Amino acid sequence: MNLQERDKKHLWHPLKQHQTHPNSLGIVKAKGCILTDEHGNEYIDAISSWYTCMFGHCNDYITSRVYEQMKTLDQIMFSDFTHEPAVKLSEELIKILPKNQNRIFFNDNGSTAVEAGIKMALQYYFNKGEKRNTFIAFEDGFHGDTFGAMSVSGLSVYNGPFEDFLMDIQRIPVPNGENNETIAQKLQQIISEHNVAGFIYEPLVQGAAGMKIHKAEDLNSILAICKENDVLTIADEVMTGFGKTGNHFASDEVATKPDIICLSKALTAGLVPMSITSCTEEIYRAFLDNDIAKGFFHCHTYSANPIACSAALASIELLQTKEIQDNIQFIQNSNISFSEKIENHPKVNSTRCKGVILAIDLNTNAGRYGTLRDQLLKSFMDEGVFLRPLGNTIYIQPPYVITKEQLEKTYTTIEKVLDSL
Repeated sequence: MNLQERDKKHLWHPLKQHQTHPNSLGIVKAKGCILTDEHGNEYIDAISSWYTCMFGHCNDYITSRVYEQMKTLDQIMFSDFTHEPAVKLSEELIKILPKNQNRIFFNDNGSTAVEAGIKMALQYYFNKGEKRNTFIAFEDGFHGDTFGAMSVSGLSVYNGPFEDFLMDIQRIPVPNGENNETIAQKLQQIISEHNVAGFIYEPLVQGAAGMKIHKAEDLNSILAICKENDVLTIADEVMTGFGKTGNHFASDEVATKPDIICLSKALTAGLVPMSITSCTEEIYRAFLDNDIAKGFFHCHTYSANPIACSAALASIELLQTKEIQDNIQFIQNSNISFSEKIENHPKVNSTRCKGVILAIDLNTNAGRYGTLRDQLLKSFMDEGVFLRPLGNTIYIQPPYVITKEQLEKTYTTIEKVLDSL
């Protein structure tokens, strides 16, 4: 019995209706940009397995560093101890984060990074004697699946059954260059009518919403209003962080820096789960007090796992090499060229690029998990390319180590599938 059949007996997969989609493809090997299934078929991983494996699968440099760490220290509770990988990671990460960041808090994944950021903002004001219980977030934002992260998310396809149990969230439109004044007015009104603790946002690119892109200067106008009104700003860089938008972080492009940043996915190059919530020294100091209750009593069992920290250190080192930076530039330029080529295709409504991200909107209304999406996914896989459309949006976000030939095959596959629609 193959993996696919054995899988059906006990496993429950995420983001899936098993009644209509009972099959899951068995993958037995991944190396570089190539996934190999149990039948020997190969697929180019053109979305870096949900934007995690940005240095390719089973990267030799990263796996060798992790192997060495595994022989020395595997896991130790972080509430009472510290260790070299965590200390070193904090030092190296602070060097490349926006300059106002100075404290590193460890979590398990993107959702819990956001969860910690939300709790930091709420308790920051609580410790100062202020009760603030409202957050501001963008329409159609996505920040994760735990309750706090789900509350600030705006995609009802994920949140529908739970909406009656969520926090108080006030939403504003995503800036498009023409609605800045409207957003500013609504933002000021929300702040005046509610006890707002923070504004959470995906800087420059809304991933799950279909790789929607907004301009740094428009986002900066929003952040400036928040700063003026003592509203903490939380940048969710779980998707955008570590080179995806061209810079190390999307926040590097925005003049007003966030108070809190959430990081995961490419942080450990997709090797092991870990996330980080960073913050300013000012926020950290609001938790220092002789009263123990004012400490941040939030913890995950695997916080600062030494193996995960070692993977993150290796990935940060690779990110800053000339080879990877040159590859990022190569992917950016290639995406722009292909975008210009495909934008007039009869099945294409619009295209957009940011860093290594290319998004193509089809001129049809397709449900996020509808028939067209399923047809596109199957067609791409039949051609040996793993692309996972978001409704009527096809996007690529390839590993930084993708070859010219692999990238060209991804482009030609997209064209071929569009021609067949």
